[in-house]
Amino acid sequence: MSALLRALALSASLLLAACATRGPVPAPQPPAPAPAPAPAPAPVPPPPATAREAGVALAAPVALESAKAARALAAFKLSCPALVQRTDQSGLTLPTDWQPLCGEAATLASEQASAFFRDRFDWARVGNGEAFATGYYEPEIAGSRVQAPGYDVPIYSKPDDLVRCYGPDGKGRGRVDPTGLCVLYYARAEIEGGALAGRGLEIGWAADPVELFFLQIQGSGRLKLPDGQEVRIGYADQNGREYVAIGRLLRDRGILPPGGADMNAILSWMRSQPDGGRGLMLENPSYVFFKELTGPGPLGALNVPVTPQVSVAADPKFVPLGAPVVVALDRPEASGLWIAQDTGGAIKGANRFDTFWGHGDAARRMAGGMSAKGRAIILLPKGIVARAQAIP
Repeated sequence: MSALLRALALSASLLLAACATRGPVPAPQPPAPAPAPAPAPAPVPPPPATAREAGVALAAPVALESAKAARALAAFKLSCPALVQRTDQSGLTLPTDWQPLCGEAATLASEQASAFFRDRFDWARVGNGEAFATGYYEPEIAGSRVQAPGYDVPIYSKPDDLVRCYGPDGKGRGRVDPTGLCVLYYARAEIEGGALAGRGLEIGWAADPVELFFLQIQGSGRLKLPDGQEVRIGYADQNGREYVAIGRLLRDRGILPPGGADMNAILSWMRSQPDGGRGLMLENPSYVFFKELTGPGPLGALNVPVTPQVSVAADPKFVPLGAPVVVALDRPEASGLWIAQDTGGAIKGANRFDTFWGHGDAARRMAGGMSAKGRAIILLPKGIVARAQAIP
């Protein structure tokens, strides 16, 4: 057999063997149907915007420590001139609701405080009542009234071009540009880059930008001058930009562990950076302006002095500013009766509080390490809970 014939015979035998191995060729199958699209997730309802939306319900009174109740009564009396005049953003109370309580409080002695708060108020739970509390204090930082070697970080007063206006973003603070439009005010990076330089806005000069940054977070503080004197400065306004918590950034990035991002840990990390933490600070676009305080202070959002271990910052959309608040927390030193006399850029939502601890090293340690969970009750004028529940 020629080589060509042998090759053809071999190829035929291999082809037959292959066909025998595979068996009959299956008929073509129709393509599998495409999987059904996954159902769209149900829309998540927005969180309540006010206490009225969150809902209020009566809660049972608890025992109050008499000494703290007496201090709270004094703070409540300070709040009363504002309580009987200002609009309550929470939608719960009217100025006239507070008038009988304020009139009665003015006549009470300190030993009557516990019974007053126990018996003369509706004890109310807002939403589920689950509370979270942090702490703030009045920092003391090295500063000077004039720029000098070692004191070159400006502390600005409120600029006159920071005004109430509403731009496309809906924010209520900004500046009017040359075309007449309301635009966002300068962010922290722009201000620290010199946007306000040369305008005579400096009320002092700090030695340390990090210490000034934390004083801005606290909202008020004291400048320790080179000659030993102290100047108290307080919140004048804010640039309208969103507050970004740098501790949360460090947690989210895994730099600091959950529960380990207290002020001391944040400070230590910032000091360890080549730029002294400046890059992290610039990620918070919020910027606070100050004014010098000549009377008692620091002043809270009601424009009355806040009291250490009595005054608390709250979200005014959920707590009427000036109202008493009772918290039971997993930090006993922060539990008990407080008066809502302040607000804060990071203090947002129902049952979110920031406890005030005063000034000095002990206050700094307590405030810097405060992170507590528990339950909260708001004290409201009698009948308010029933009225809120009756109005849809």
